[in-house]
Amino acid sequence: NVNFFSQDLQKKIEETRQRFQNEFLQDSTDKYDSRDVERLQKDDALVEGYLTWRLYAVDDALKMIDESFQWRKEFGVNDLTESTIPKWMFETGAVYLHGYDKEGNKLFWFKVKLHVKDAKTIMDKKKYVAFWLERYAKKEPGMPLTVVFDMAESGLGNIDMDFVKYVINCFKVYYPKFLSKMIIVDMPWIMNAAWKIVKSWLGPEAISKLKFASRSEVQTFIGPEYLPPHMGGTDPFKYSYPPLPDDDFQTPICDNGPIVSEDEMESKEGEMEGKDALENSFNSEVVAKPKKVNFLDDSLRSEDSDKGDTSARIKGARKPLTTFKGLLLDVSPAEELSFGSGETEKKSLIILSNVTKNQVAFKVRTTAPEKYRVKPSSSCCEPGVSVDIVVSLHGGTASPQDRFLVMAAEMDNAASQELAQFWKEVPKTKIMEHRHVFVSLNQFLSQQLMRVMACNSRLEQKLNTCLWVQKVLMGLVLVLMVLNLSCLYLLGTAQRPS
Repeated sequence: NVNFFSQDLQKKIEETRQRFQNEFLQDSTDKYDSRDVERLQKDDALVEGYLTWRLYAVDDALKMIDESFQWRKEFGVNDLTESTIPKWMFETGAVYLHGYDKEGNKLFWFKVKLHVKDAKTIMDKKKYVAFWLERYAKKEPGMPLTVVFDMAESGLGNIDMDFVKYVINCFKVYYPKFLSKMIIVDMPWIMNAAWKIVKSWLGPEAISKLKFASRSEVQTFIGPEYLPPHMGGTDPFKYSYPPLPDDDFQTPICDNGPIVSEDEMESKEGEMEGKDALENSFNSEVVAKPKKVNFLDDSLRSEDSDKGDTSARIKGARKPLTTFKGLLLDVSPAEELSFGSGETEKKSLIILSNVTKNQVAFKVRTTAPEKYRVKPSSSCCEPGVSVDIVVSLHGGTASPQDRFLVMAAEMDNAASQELAQFWKEVPKTKIMEHRHVFVSLNQFLSQQLMRVMACNSRLEQKLNTCLWVQKVLMGLVLVLMVLNLSCLYLLGTAQRPS
């Protein structure tokens, strides 16, 4: 029962928080970063991540949280920025985020041939990995990663077991539930012994996630569009720095003109009466030539006519079940948009609720504008009011790689501001961003099944414990019965006349 599981999970979350407060914070509060402690008290998903990875055993989850938080403070993870990492590390291209696997998980690449064991730089390298993981955790909360160790042209001199063990610990302890799978590609036979040791470090939770693949086998997990040519792929990506290769928004490009900024494009929307598309790019990587992505914005002129047929628009749309609590807007659903497989199930609903005292401007973006229609995709939300946004699947096949972004900013002087001008002038620091991912009906059912299976696993553990206790009690009863019979026998013997 999913409802029972949700209630039980919430109890586990509260128990974990309370015990962490009582057992780990009483003696010393300076061994953790206060920001991490505060987040643990507020973020259910964070606590759930630790519990899930430790099969909902609160004792094990608490040990994991303790170790993870101490590591975060030691490495200063909350304060890691691009400027705190040595520039040469970015320039090597040995570690970076780029592309997706076939399940829609982001790829975290390790170019092993570019790694050289050096005790002087090992701490910087560890912080470099932490920088990427923390950056991704903030941009795509709750979304797993697929780690790819590209072993091409590497040798024993490139294997640093201490560094490899640290990377594994990042996913085993520091970032629970982050690891989708770890793919070792084209491993030289001479390194078999080393990777047998690595397998022993992974532990039973992650051992099934380790995949060894040849160049031909890797396409089982990753499509050719995100594989380099030496793995039989067609990806033209070439690592270069700066900028970082995982920036979501790239400068859009016009059909027949020079590159212009998004703000300039928006200021010209009034002149584009024959077009509904705003050109933008929402790629998570840098490519040799920027891809042109058309964002289908509804003009504000259609807003009034939309109000009359809101109920017709949202009819048949899949209703959200979860909510993200934002500073400006509450966004439902919290993470995933789900669509059914039937013709009548190709709509999903996003509900934005203004939690401020001012008017809030918003706009919605997607990585696959050729597949989806978003209505309205740009408008304003009055204080205390909710806006229904319908996302319709119109063409092509929906993919787990598809992403949606809600951008919002508070409008202080709404009456005197035009939306296009407002977005042009608003500082980036005042813009709230929240990302969604597409999830199909099959994926939704799969996720619910995984939760039910996890619930069953915990019930099975409890049942096994009960059976063990029952066996112990039965053993004690038998012992008592034997003792009782022995006593009766001795008493009987003692009472016989000699």
